[in-house]
Amino acid sequence: MLLDQWGEFLQSVIPLPMTTWIFISFLSFTGFAALLTWWITRRDERASSDGFFLGGRSLTFPIIAGSLLLTNLSTEQMVGLNGAAFNDGLSVMAWEVIAVLALIVMTLFFLPRFLKGGVTTVPQFLELRYDRATQSMANFIFLFAYAFLLLPIILYSGAVGLSHMMDLQALTGIDEPVSLFGSMIPPETVILWLTVVVIGVLGLLYSRFGGLRTLAVLDTINGVGLLVGGITIAYFALNKVSDGAGFVEGWSILREAAPDRLSSIGGKDQSVPFSTLFTGVALLNLFYWCTNQQIIQRTLGASSLAEGQKGVLLTAALKLLGPIYLVIPGIIAYHLYKDTGIGADLAYGKLVFDVLPAPLTGFFAAVMVGAILSSFNAGLNSTSALFSLGLYKHIINPEGSEKQMVRAAKVFVVSIAVMAMLIAPLLAGQESIFKYLQKMNGIYFIPIFAVVVVGLLNRKVPALAGRVGLGVGIVVIALGYFFPPAAAAISAAGIHEFHFLGIVFALLVALMLVIGKLQPRAEPWHMVYTKEVDLTPWKGAKWASLILLFLVIAIYVFFAI
Repeated sequence: MLLDQWGEFLQSVIPLPMTTWIFISFLSFTGFAALLTWWITRRDERASSDGFFLGGRSLTFPIIAGSLLLTNLSTEQMVGLNGAAFNDGLSVMAWEVIAVLALIVMTLFFLPRFLKGGVTTVPQFLELRYDRATQSMANFIFLFAYAFLLLPIILYSGAVGLSHMMDLQALTGIDEPVSLFGSMIPPETVILWLTVVVIGVLGLLYSRFGGLRTLAVLDTINGVGLLVGGITIAYFALNKVSDGAGFVEGWSILREAAPDRLSSIGGKDQSVPFSTLFTGVALLNLFYWCTNQQIIQRTLGASSLAEGQKGVLLTAALKLLGPIYLVIPGIIAYHLYKDTGIGADLAYGKLVFDVLPAPLTGFFAAVMVGAILSSFNAGLNSTSALFSLGLYKHIINPEGSEKQMVRAAKVFVVSIAVMAMLIAPLLAGQESIFKYLQKMNGIYFIPIFAVVVVGLLNRKVPALAGRVGLGVGIVVIALGYFFPPAAAAISAAGIHEFHFLGIVFALLVALMLVIGKLQPRAEPWHMVYTKEVDLTPWKGAKWASLILLFLVIAIYVFFAI
């Protein structure tokens, strides 16, 4: 209650309108985070590709963990996952809890191999393992997905969340339709476009003038604020459910009102049925945390394998707290607003605005902007790395210098950012932005993950198998999603879309292994140790992984009974 009293005290001492308090606290924390980041990283080297894209391979475990956490926790998570919880309840916590298992796999299997080869991007690894053509295919896939899917969703979900959280309609005074090109544009649409542009420009500036370490430090600062703010919202929201009787009483009221919504076991009619945890949900998590360029670029900048492992496992431990601020608020929002007709993706922003004191609302909005910028920056930084190290270096200007490469990357991200800003508002009208994101991700997540896994586990599979795996995987999944006869057949067979992804993954692995049997490599492939970093593993990695595995099982069992 101290936070609530503090907020009321500030408003009584300085009687300003609520929206003004929100704006002041928003600017204060944003300025603080930017200045502190500049002070910490002002002497960093960013002229070389290693300095700009990997932070000079100098990242330590707290920075890696903070950056990984906040790169993941943008508004497509805060708004989208709480929106999914609004619809389905606690079972959607799978996206957070199962992620812990994927991070364990990253720690013990993928990270040692990636650091051994000194790779900067996943397509670069595919070039080492397969050939230049496979690398180019993966580069184009990543660039297309980031430009037309990931970055627009980050901007759109961020704009939607902030518009309700900060009551931008009242703050901007835009409450009447605006005439544009002979059409009357509704005020909410105008605010959506303006917010998308502001977030996009801010993110572009951060990415344009800072390297990976700058972004990682900013992520860590905002990550602390996000954890504190997210848990605070859950506390205030539970208090609201109990009319001030305490968060424990609020939780009891939720359990009594709808006990089925607080079960970890997803039903067949929900977005994450329990059986899908072992097929599509597991695979999507494994790709995201082990081979998604936007995420693993943070770990590839580790100063040593031990620091990278500690950073990844610390992230896994923090992900266990995820349901508190990524799922429970959505369940509370359903309890409070289910009869108001509010959309699932709008509920989280309204909840924050309703339960937090105005000064804290501005602080949390600033943290949310930091989260949005973190994910947007991560996407832009990864996009620039993919472009410069994959396309520019090999195709556009093979003789170019390091400075030319970095300069070209900075120019390239401007065009990608502008494209994302144009596409983002067109996503309005989706039933669930989080469900849409996971479905579309599957189109390229599954083929790339299959090719990487087979390449690491089977040393005789040839380059042809990599190209076939990528091409066939994308075509088959796209047909299953968008070709009506195929989609109808999958639905008629009662196959959930996540099970469909698991089936396609198994078929791709089998296809690549068959090609390996028929046309094996002349010489088995092996990863050359580049000695970029010390590969001595962290001694506590296996024990920490076992503890985390036990906690995942315990959480599922506890909420299943």
